[in-house]
Amino acid sequence: MTTRRAFVGMLTGGLLAGPLGGEAQQVAKVPRIGYVSTNLAASPQLPEAFRQGLRDLGYVEGKTIEVEFRSADGKLERSLRS
Repeated sequence: MTTRRAFVGMLTGGLLAGPLGGEAQQVAKVPRIGYVSTNLAASPQLPEAFRQGLRDLGYVEGKTIEVEFRSADGKLERSLRS
């Protein structure tokens, strides 16, 4: 009977401690920047220049920062929608 209680106690303790250990291993969220342009095709060098500027400041895309590029494809009304 004592062995059974010890087993149940260890099992219960392991279940309670499990979630606590999992929280300590969470990865920090990576900041995300939205780059919005009315027409990226008109100035294809701008996104790379923007990325280079971030690298010059010490950011590593995909590790310390995420960048999402969006274009209105020359249609100004698309860039004004929320």
